[in-house]
Amino acid sequence: MGPAPPPSPDEARRRQLADFLRTRRAALRPDTGDAGRRRTPGLRREEVAQRSGVGLSWYTWLEQGRDVSPSDQVLLALSRALELSPAEREHLFRLAGVAPPETAAGPVDEQTAALVEGLLPHPAFVLGPRFDVLAANRAAALVLAGLVAAPPEERNLLLWLFGGGWDETAEAWQQTAQANLLDFRAEFARHPGDPGFVALVDRLTSASGTFRTWWARHDVHALEPARKRIDHRELGPLTLLSVQSRPSHAPGLRLRILVPGDDRTRKALG
Repeated sequence: MGPAPPPSPDEARRRQLADFLRTRRAALRPDTGDAGRRRTPGLRREEVAQRSGVGLSWYTWLEQGRDVSPSDQVLLALSRALELSPAEREHLFRLAGVAPPETAAGPVDEQTAALVEGLLPHPAFVLGPRFDVLAANRAAALVLAGLVAAPPEERNLLLWLFGGGWDETAEAWQQTAQANLLDFRAEFARHPGDPGFVALVDRLTSASGTFRTWWARHDVHALEPARKRIDHRELGPLTLLSVQSRPSHAPGLRLRILVPGDDRTRKALG
């Protein structure tokens, strides 16, 4: 007899999920005072099931690597029961083959915030996966006034671009808007069924005929133009060079930096 065939990708993923659940369960202190009398550390399966409200048989099958498909509600309940960090929760979802829930837009971590401020005098801002603006320095607040000054729940790049007030026949706007839409489509595909993404697309589809037409094409690739033109109400026409990167410590975020692209813009921002 030859060697056993290697496990399939799905089987290997289920084994990793089972191992992950067991190690997280073993890392927790029991709620009762009999921890010292236990043969094994951490919680029992029954205690995890009770904490989470998930059936004991269902949880046992997950730890055994059975071919079962937990819902996102089950995974969220287990995340709370096992006291997982945000990174651990996302890892749990990935191992279960379920798209992680989108975290609410909020302040970025201290490292990213310091990076954005340290890029002054150049405008710099951070986008979340849904293209919400999570942080911006003072220069970005000046150049992108209508975007950064909006209420937090409305501070979304796509809402700003497709919300009216722009000359949609201008080539510069079309290049920027289309590139951002297609970049967002790739992110949308990474979050299938996520309510936050679905609600944003529904709103944009209802509000903008241009978005509705472009979204229906299902195009998936367009390069973000390096040179941008913004007709600023106070500063006049600005020509800017744009670059985007993903912080190594927060790859889910987009860091965008703008620098003057001509002498007039350099003087206006000076």
